[in-house]
Order: sequence, then C-alpha cells, then structure tokens
Amino acid sequence: MPLALSPQVSPVGGMPLPQNRANDAMCLIDTEELTKAFDGQIAVDHVNLRVWAQEIFGLIGPNGAGKSTLIKMLTTLLPPTEGEARVAGCDIRREAPQVRARIGYVPQLLSADGALTGYENLMLSARLYRIPVREQRQRIQEALELTQLTSVAHRAAQHYSGGMLRRLEIAQNTLHRPALLIMDEPTVGLDPVGRDTIWEHVRELRARHGMTILLTTHAMDEADALCDRVGILHSGRLEKVGAPSALKAELGPDATLDDVFVSVAGHDIDQPGNYRDVRLTRRSARGHG
Repeated sequence: MPLALSPQVSPVGGMPLPQNRANDAMCLIDTEELTKAFDGQIAVDHVNLRVWAQEIFGLIGPNGAGKSTLIKMLTTLLPPTEGEARVAGCDIRREAPQVRARIGYVPQLLSADGALTGYENLMLSARLYRIPVREQRQRIQEALELTQLTSVAHRAAQHYSGGMLRRLEIAQNTLHRPALLIMDEPTVGLDPVGRDTIWEHVRELRARHGMTILLTTHAMDEADALCDRVGILHSGRLEKVGAPSALKAELGPDATLDDVFVSVAGHDIDQPGNYRDVRLTRRSARGHG
C-alpha cells in the first residue's frame, strides 16, 4: 500500500543530471552524519550521502549492513538517532508529510492486497494518493501498460507471479509521479527473467517521468547493470561511493563489483535463494537489515 495519505505532486520530468554537482536544487537526497542505533547498537553510522536528480543510485551490501534501516529513515518510517537529512527538498524530521508526498516507496515486504485485483489495488492507491478523480482511470491505464499488466488487470493479485506482483507494487507507488522512488530489494526472490523485467521498468520510469531512483540490493550484478552510482554499506558505514565502472577500474581491468565489495568489506556477499513463494521470501527479510 502507499506510504501515507498524500497530495498529488508534480514530477521533476525533464531535468538533466547536473554537470555542476554543487547545485543543491538538483540533490534529491542529502544526508549529514545520519545515524540510527537500536538499544545502543549502531545500525547506520554517520552516513553522508548525496543522490542527484535522475540518478539510479544503488545501496549495496550484505544482509545486516544497514540498507533497510537507512531507507526507513529516508522515508520517515524511523526517526534518526543523530544527524540530518533532506529528501526531495524536505527535512525528514520537521517536514515528514511533505517528504511522503514527494516520494514513492516500495518496501521489501509484500504490500499488494492479494484479495484485490491489480486494477483495484491501483484504484485504492490512486485514492490514497488523492489523485484527482478525473485523472485516476487514465493514470491507472498508463501504469498497467507500462508494467505490462493490462491483460491481468482484473485478476486477483494473489494469482500473480512474483515479477508481476513487484511490477504492480511499483505501479501503485508511482501513480502520483513522485520526484523520488525508493525501493528496498526490488528484485528479491525473482528469477533472472523477472529481474530483467524490473530493471527495464525502472529505466523506463526515469526516461518517461524523470524520476530519481534509490534502491537497495545485495546483488552485485544488479547494481552493476542498473545503477549510475553505488554506495557500499558495511557494518552501517558508507565506505565507498562511485560509478560501478570507476570502482572496478580502481582494482584493475578484470575486476568485478564483487571484487570491489570484498576489497572494502573483506568478505563475500550472501546471495539469496531461488524464488518460490513471494510472501514467505519477503517475510524472511531481517527487520533491521
């Protein structure tokens, strides 16, 4: 379901990725020493991160690195212990409703209602996001076409495949055309075909609506194929940021992104198992990962 009742907002479509990185107006995420601790244990450790307009930015790292905790702070679901952050131009502490109005958030856990059809899920989202009634049907139709779900729009979501469910959830949370789309492990549990379809959908959202996209993943091939830049999280700290090609080049001509991660974190990344049951797979995600 959508993050919260939110007014309709305009997209940032058409804004080019800035050549001058000092232009704060083009910064969709800006954190300063952002920190979260649970019972004295630090999950996110003084993170300084900037994500620019129309970037696809990936947070990579193993389970437990702090990716989901950082995402929850950026989406105002968790208050920071220390530090500050502005998301889509709004302060996450003092302007949480405005942050929620300007973003789309696709959580790791299953969020579509299986008892409703795909169309009904989208209609519910349109109403929660307060999209004007005169625009709802057109927005939903466009979303169904973009996600290739038109032929199953009136089928109960509980009968969708894992990839179809993920596309439906992304469609639900982009109906209001947010400036920023945040996704937590968007392809968790999907087979290679399902992952490729999600990747293409993400690229199309940026191309069509000018969205900035932040996603978490612990799959290095996904980050390498999809992201303009990546940030490597390890034990809650943002250890390295850069374009995948640049990070690999630092190690040598044959280096992979896995090699880059190992050079930073000192161990391999756990890989997820094959997709069987979307609900069970996503429920197994760690609460503070």
